[in-house]
Order: sequence, then C-alpha cells, then structure tokens
Amino acid sequence: MSKGTAVLIILIAYLLINVLIGISMSRKSARENSDKGFLTNYFVGSRSMGGVVLAMTLVATYTSASSFLGGPGLASSFGMSWSWVAGVQIGATFLTLGVLGKKFAMVARRTNAVTINDYLRARYNSPVVVIICGVAMVIFFTTQMIAQFIGGATLIQSVTGLPYWAGLLLFGAVVIIYTSVGGFKAVVTTDTLQGIVMTCGTFLLLFFVIKSGGGMENIVGSLDAGNPGWDLMGKGEYGAEIAALRPGALISFWVLVGIAVLGLPQTAVRCMGFKDTESMHKAMIYGTVVIGILMIGMHLAGTLAYPLLPAEGLESTDMVIPYVVMNYMPAWAAGLFLAAPLAAVMSTIDSLLILASATIIKDIYLHYVKKVPLGTEAVNDPVYDEAFDKVPSYSFALTAAIGIIGCLLAFNPPDVIVWINLFAFGGLEATFFWPIIGGLYWKKGNSTACLASVITGLAVFIFFNRVKILPFGIHEIIVGLIVSGIVYFAVGSLTAKEPDQAMIEKCF
Repeated sequence: MSKGTAVLIILIAYLLINVLIGISMSRKSARENSDKGFLTNYFVGSRSMGGVVLAMTLVATYTSASSFLGGPGLASSFGMSWSWVAGVQIGATFLTLGVLGKKFAMVARRTNAVTINDYLRARYNSPVVVIICGVAMVIFFTTQMIAQFIGGATLIQSVTGLPYWAGLLLFGAVVIIYTSVGGFKAVVTTDTLQGIVMTCGTFLLLFFVIKSGGGMENIVGSLDAGNPGWDLMGKGEYGAEIAALRPGALISFWVLVGIAVLGLPQTAVRCMGFKDTESMHKAMIYGTVVIGILMIGMHLAGTLAYPLLPAEGLESTDMVIPYVVMNYMPAWAAGLFLAAPLAAVMSTIDSLLILASATIIKDIYLHYVKKVPLGTEAVNDPVYDEAFDKVPSYSFALTAAIGIIGCLLAFNPPDVIVWINLFAFGGLEATFFWPIIGGLYWKKGNSTACLASVITGLAVFIFFNRVKILPFGIHEIIVGLIVSGIVYFAVGSLTAKEPDQAMIEKCF
C-alpha cells in the first residue's frame, strides 16, 4: 500500500468519525432537552456547552487552513519573526469571552435569542437592521465557505493524489451531512474533536521536524547558515523584507485577527450557548492555552523545517508543510497530522453554514414572513405551532442547500466571489463590530446609529479595499472601524431619545 493511499484511508476514517459523533451527540442532546424547543436545540445546542467544549469550538472557529499551511509555510522563509503576525490570536478566546461572554449570555437568555440577529432585533427593534445585517452575513459567509471548500479539496488532492473534484465531493459531503442533520450541537461536538486533533497534530509535526533535522543544534546551525534573519526579531536578510512587519501593517493585522474578532458573528454566537459562568471562565483559560500551542508550535515547526526543504524550492510556501509531512513523517503520523488542517477547514465551514441557515430561517422566515414574536418557541405558544411545524425540515434542507451551493461554486468560482472573499473577514467586522459592542455597553445606541454605522463601515471598508491609497501598510479595516465607530456614537448622541424601558431591562 502506498503512503498516499494509507493517508487517504486515515483521512476518510476521520471524516466518517466526525459524521457519526456529530449526529449521535446532536440526537442525544435533542432527546435530553426536548422541552427547550427545536430552535434552541438546533441553533445554540440547548445552551449546554461546558468549559472544554466552549474553548475548543472557539479555537476551531478562529483557526483555518492558513494556521496550519499558509502561516507556517511563510515562517519557513521568514523565520520566527512571522510569529509577531500570528501571535495576537493567542488572546482571542480570552478577549471574546471576557468582553462578550457573560453579558451576551445573560441578554440571550432574557430574550431567548439564538442568533446574532435575534440580539440585534431585541436591542435595536428595527426590521431594517436585521435584514441588512442578515443579507451581509449570508453573502460574506457563503463566499468564505467557498474558499474553505477549495482549501479542503486542494489539501486532499495534494497529499493523496485524488482528483480535485473527488476531494471536493468527499469533503463537502461530510461537512454538509453532519452540519445539516446535527445542527449546532454537532458543530460544537465535532469542533471539540477537531481542536484535540489540531493540538496533537502540532506536537507530532514538531517532533518529526526536529527528529528529521538531526536535533535542535543541527537545525539552528543550518538556519544560521542558510536563512539568516530567522530569529524572532527578523533582523536579517529575510526579516527586513517582510512587508507585514511594518508597523502600520502589523498593527492592522493585530486589529483584524485580534481586537476586531469581537465583531465576528460566528464567534460572538458562541457566547450564547455556554452552560454557566464557571464554564466560561474555564474556557478562557483552556482556549488561550490551546491557541498558544497551535500558533507558537506551528510557526516554530515551519521555521525549523527550512533545512528539510529541497534546494530547488517548492511551488509555493503553502506546500511547505505538506512536503515535510509526506516526506519525513510515517503514514500513520502523516494521516493524523493532515487531519488537523482538514479539521480547521471543517470547523470554519460548519460554523458559517449553521449561522447562514439560522439567519434565513430564524431571523427572516419566522420573524418577518410568519410574524412570530421574538422569544417564541412552539412548546409554549400553540398559536404559532403551524409555523414551527415546518421549521425542522426547512432548517435541514436549507443548511444542506447552502452547503451544496458553496460546494458547487468551489468547482470553478467566478472572479467576483474570489474578490468578495478577500475582504469577507473584514467585511463582517466592519458590519457587526459596533452594533454588537456599542449595543452591549452604550444605552444611547439606537437603530439609526446602528444603520449609519453598518452602511458607513461597509462603504469605507470596500472603498479602501479597492483603492489602495492607505499609507504605511495600513489595512482598510482600521479606517472602516474608526469611521463606523465615530458615526455610531455621533449619530447615537444626536438622535438619542428616552430608551425603551423594556429594552433596557432585557439588554442591560
């Protein structure tokens, strides 16, 4: 049996395990929490996440294939100085739960919110806010999913020899099945498995890189001779060339993947689903430790892998880690490690998929088509039972449909989707950062301020994304957040009225 075949068997087994675990845990949770209704079970997993599950699902959502392929690949050329770029993500779990966690969970329980738009609806009482934010969310989520489908299929193709289309169908089918059938509980359960796999994979890679390089002393000698400037400060030949380490670009990156992640719906919604305060506190510690291991470990492995690479170089830095894995790790270890970037891609897709489905079914269909009041569940509002009767089948079908559309578009994505994907991450932050943060901590924030902030933030972000005129390597997310923040507080102050007392009691 060839090494590629053995790796493929391990990856297929891993994919099937995700399906079985995700669906079985989801059904178990639904039986145990049947009194809480389909919406709460399917979209926030009955608010039952413990510390480990919460930490791992946040970690899995933050990480992507770039954490295991792109970043470490660049570190093989630029050295440990690239860690300055990735290191800011270490505090992402602590920051998210510290700023959003407890307050968001309390508001979600008071309003029975199961999506971000549920919160925005309760906080701003504006259909326009919900619909605009919902449309933006679905568009950005779908384009991000396409890129992740492409990444997963390309990874399977590059390490197993399967045709791209076969890898895409295999990978896409697995993610779509367990997400559409299992819902949020399947997502967070498989995210936990994926977080464990990613952590183990990082240690495996480090071990075999150091072993294959003849130990740390030999590797350091080779790096000093062949890749000057590989040290942490990046002072040498390579370090001086890293545009991303210019102050403006570095600060921008820290905002984009650090502070501004507070505005990502796929991470904020996790704050609605944990069990209690103790679980949140544990997750803040566990998540920080795990992300630290992943970020530091993978970039260290990428840096130390430089002496193992062929003298003629590789096609791209994205191929560095797959090359090392397939040439210096035994088949069993290669299969287990390659499950890690595959897990990162899967965890990103499943989170986006379930939230896109929730936005359409819960936020638009139920509330604005069927006129179901916020906080209503079929179990305690018989008058709306007819609307709720169709929700389970609609949710399963829509989640699968969105996944299938993303998968099909990944076969040959049009240029416009590729372009949108480049700024989808920042676009979500430009849309949701101030409506979420301002809504939680500023009572004068109203629907007019929210709309003005969303529209202005998106417009400024897209303009500077297309017109590259910002100096010092500053990313457009900086300008987008600054302008949208000024607009939010200025418009809120100018249009402030006596806050609705019912909203204050629920949201503050």
